[in-house]
Order: sequence, then C-alpha cells, then structure tokens
Amino acid sequence: MQDLQRKLLGKLENKIPPPIVTLIFAFFMWAIALLASNDKVTTSVPTLLDIKFIAIGLFLILGMLSAIAGVISFKRAKTTVNPLKPETASALVASGMYRLSRNPMYLGMTLALCAWACYLASLWSMLGIVGFMLYMQRFQIQPEERALEAIFGQAFIDYKKRVRPWI
Repeated sequence: MQDLQRKLLGKLENKIPPPIVTLIFAFFMWAIALLASNDKVTTSVPTLLDIKFIAIGLFLILGMLSAIAGVISFKRAKTTVNPLKPETASALVASGMYRLSRNPMYLGMTLALCAWACYLASLWSMLGIVGFMLYMQRFQIQPEERALEAIFGQAFIDYKKRVRPWI
C-alpha cells in the first residue's frame, strides 16, 4: 500500500509549473475568503486600511525582487530556469539571492500569495500560503534537491548546510 501511495505521490513531482501552482493556490485562497466572508479583517479606521495596502505593496515588491533576482542569477550562470527539469542544471548557483535562500523564485511566489492574502483580508485564506509552501516543499523542492545532489554531490550538500530552503 505504501509503495502505491509513494508511486502516486511521485507522479506529482515536478509536473505542474510553479507559476500554475501559485495561481491554483491563489484561486483556492479566494474561494476560502468567499466562503468564510464573515471572518474578514475590517476596520473603520482609515490608517489600518492604508497599512493593508502598504503591506500588499511590500509583499509584492519583495516577492518580485526575490523571484527576479533568482532568475537573473540562473541566467548569469547559464543554467536552466526550467523547474520541471532540474536534472538539466549545468551550474550550482550559490551567489546573489541564493546566498540567502535556496529557493528565491518560490519565495517570491509565496510573498505574492502573502500580498493576495492581505488583499483578501481573510484569516482563513492564509491557509493557502501554508498549503502552497507544503506542496512546493514536497512536490517541487525535494525532487529538485535530489537531482541537484545527484549532479553536484558534496558541493550541493555543503550548500544545503549553509543556506536555508526558504529564508
């Protein structure tokens, strides 16, 4: 039974492009916010509304900077940006944003979902952020890291010891 479960779960590994996964979780967050519309964080104080939009802006800007910095680092190293084929990596990138996070592009997507959760102003929608991170860790990051360890060996193991997966 565990072998069947492992095979079924393995079929999801590196199959759905992360931007699509992000959109799917954003949709679920929106649906949750609609269903739980009575838990909206509301206020009559204008300054809190301003804080909401500042938070949205900060999350979006930080998310975009993180993701773009990750892509730029990959392009400079002339390695693949394709998350569905990690076995085609030609360089281990450990500079730039990759000194702070092993997954700055996924971190950027997570921060975009944080902005979305702020916009939705629903506490329940924040479960989507947790779900996204768990999904990405299991079905995207773990398979990628297995492939990178197979390609780069001890250099990748040492890198994993120095740099956290998210932040």
